[in-house]
Amino acid sequence: NSSELFTSPKEKKRKEKKRKGKIQELLPVDSVDSLTKLVLVNALYFKGNWAKKFKDGFTKEQPFRMTKNTTKPVQMMFQREKFNWTYIKTVHTHIIELPYVGNDLSMLILLPDDISDDTTERDLTYEKLSKWTSSEMMEKTEVDVYLPRIKMEESYDLKSTLSSMGMQDAFSEDRADFRGMSEKNDLVLSHVFHKCFVEINEEGTEAAAATAASMTTRSLISAIQFIADHPFLFFLRHNETKTILFLGRFCSP
Repeated sequence: NSSELFTSPKEKKRKEKKRKGKIQELLPVDSVDSLTKLVLVNALYFKGNWAKKFKDGFTKEQPFRMTKNTTKPVQMMFQREKFNWTYIKTVHTHIIELPYVGNDLSMLILLPDDISDDTTERDLTYEKLSKWTSSEMMEKTEVDVYLPRIKMEESYDLKSTLSSMGMQDAFSEDRADFRGMSEKNDLVLSHVFHKCFVEINEEGTEAAAATAASMTTRSLISAIQFIADHPFLFFLRHNETKTILFLGRFCSP
């Protein structure tokens, strides 16, 4: 019975353990019943520590501007360090690279100047992102980085999206072909569920959550101001292959 398979306590506990308990209830309520034959589920788990960590004592509450007239408080982290940075004039956007320990992976953050400007997101392609973040475009620069703590969790049913992209046979009783999985060839895909959890704090991305300190700079040398106090895009990149492992948009705490 497929519904028993997906909801058995033993199976549920095993899957949550593999995801470190960060992604729970992957299947929506009532999404699986006795008629369900096949469901595709995907969960992403990543934990990385910053190569240059934010100090807890510098974190303080600041407003995050969701729109020009609406703000919400966030815990804003701060550090001044040298990072790869660039400014793309054509789309009025700052880009910074925050590497993880080992430098195999980096988080790329694209921060538009204008809070209501969606040009960067609308026109962005993989080719443009690759060009903008290439070694020829970015330079090691001293930057004052203000970045909010983030905790995001999103769920998606990708059936309609995949169907509109041309993946239709898998969802059709008449055309589905899963003979490689079942000799009876009686399987048809009912849903494609995806769930993602992202947490960013002083330690890094998805680290488990000090002493008091004031937010001061180390010297009078001017530094680039990278203040992520309004919506921005972020990407997790594998640096050797330039593969984007996940991406997101932070627009509201």
